[in-house]
Amino acid sequence: MPDAWLALVLHAHLPFVRHPEHTDFLEERWFFEALSETYLPLLAMFSRLEEDGVPYRLLLSLSPTLVSMMEDPLLCDRYLGHLDKTIRLADREARRHGPGAPYHAAAAFHADFYRDARYWFIDKAGGRVARALGRVAAAGRLELMTCAATHGFLPFLANQPGAVRAQLQTAADYHQSVFGVRAEGVWLPECAYVPGLERQVADAGFRYTFVDAPCFEKASPVPPRGLLAPVYAGNQVAFFARDRETSHQVWAAEMGYPGHPDYREFHRDRGWDLPEAEVAEFMAAGARTGTGLKFNRVTGKVEKKEPYDPARAREMAARHAGDFAANRERQSAWWRPRLDRPPLVTAMYDAELFGHWWFEGVWFLDYALRKIAYDTPKVALETPGRYLARHPENTSVQLAAGSWGRDGTFEYWANPQNDAILPLLDQAAGRFGRRARELAAADARSIGRAVDAIGGAAEGEDHALRAVKQMSRELLLAQASDWPFIMKTGTSPDYARRRVESHLARFRALDAMLQTGFSRPGDIRRLATLEAVDAIFPDIDPRHFLEEA
Repeated sequence: MPDAWLALVLHAHLPFVRHPEHTDFLEERWFFEALSETYLPLLAMFSRLEEDGVPYRLLLSLSPTLVSMMEDPLLCDRYLGHLDKTIRLADREARRHGPGAPYHAAAAFHADFYRDARYWFIDKAGGRVARALGRVAAAGRLELMTCAATHGFLPFLANQPGAVRAQLQTAADYHQSVFGVRAEGVWLPECAYVPGLERQVADAGFRYTFVDAPCFEKASPVPPRGLLAPVYAGNQVAFFARDRETSHQVWAAEMGYPGHPDYREFHRDRGWDLPEAEVAEFMAAGARTGTGLKFNRVTGKVEKKEPYDPARAREMAARHAGDFAANRERQSAWWRPRLDRPPLVTAMYDAELFGHWWFEGVWFLDYALRKIAYDTPKVALETPGRYLARHPENTSVQLAAGSWGRDGTFEYWANPQNDAILPLLDQAAGRFGRRARELAAADARSIGRAVDAIGGAAEGEDHALRAVKQMSRELLLAQASDWPFIMKTGTSPDYARRRVESHLARFRALDAMLQTGFSRPGDIRRLATLEAVDAIFPDIDPRHFLEEA
């Protein structure tokens, strides 16, 4: 048995940014960029590890909104179009910066990189990236788990237990529908926890989840093994805590790996360097945007950024992976004599850190997984579910509330920039809960009976049942934690605010259709339009909102 276990946990999530009502929508590019820079490179990495027989272990959380977009034919078709125009631009840049030019290596690399992304998307994944990841997971080394349905900030929904249940149960159902198995673990959005949430996690059928360190450090009693073993919160749901040291090594602004001068500079893109005519097809609403072609390296805190050298950056990623593995050995040597079992280091990260924010991050992961698998015998890779099978006996505690936001607080999701939306979400959830209970108690021709029939063929569903299902979708989409977070950070606050307002407006419009019995002109057409625009969770079950607290 090794001296310590290392659980690498990646959380992959994007909000639902599908906009079929527009031919080109800027926020859809969040998804396109993440596919090219993170999800397809991760798929390629996992596949190569499997081909090489590397005994790695890794847990990947895939949020239902992200999986839904990966499954969506419209978005996949649009992604392919986006990828093709990126390849065209990359090829032009490669020709412009020929052998001997300062940007030759960077330009040639990007042309190959995006052509490789196309190969993995079409030839290897068949345009179905989530299904391809599922096939890798079926081989047994990669494990997948889910997240709350639309990444709702669950502590803010606690006043409406039906809303929390719907977030968790819908996620469990959707994961099984796509991957064919129930997820054993669930990622709590933003690692946000309040006491009592464990009951609903258990009710949804999950065995374990994750929180940040302050939830353990302020628990009662304080866990005797600190952050280095899971605990149970009252009902045998296991909670794992994020390890501080591994987080600091990667995330720290000054000391973290991604800021090394040899790595690719995230904030310098050819979309702003090239003449406007050459990037016209990437522009949105007449404004310049990024293209994904970044030819400079971090260099340092200087205005003039040096050309990016991919070979040099890859070498640095290998060195950092070696440093990461060596630090895990030192960490285990310190903790092993102080604990009654081998410590478990739970290294938790946003998946998009690897590839998108830190371009070389996927190379780093590949090297680190191989290094730990073969060259660090005192540290072994493990997943949380397998660790629980090894060590089912763990301390029971009352965890403290917290998140992985700054200082473990909820401030990024409740503050003057966004707190006005919280009562609106609470009111809508309460309204839907009451309406659902009323409908469920009505006579045999009511929506309540129609809801009981969910699971049969969608064809022939009456308009009332369709409206109830769409109300469920709109409410879940309005609850996404992304919207208040974006309002706080100021990246796209107007878009985020419109998303909450539009989903709640659609929710109210559907409720009005139910109240009037679809008697107004255009009601049925409006219902069909909303189903087409917010086409997520085709088999959604509104009964999850009917559960009593």
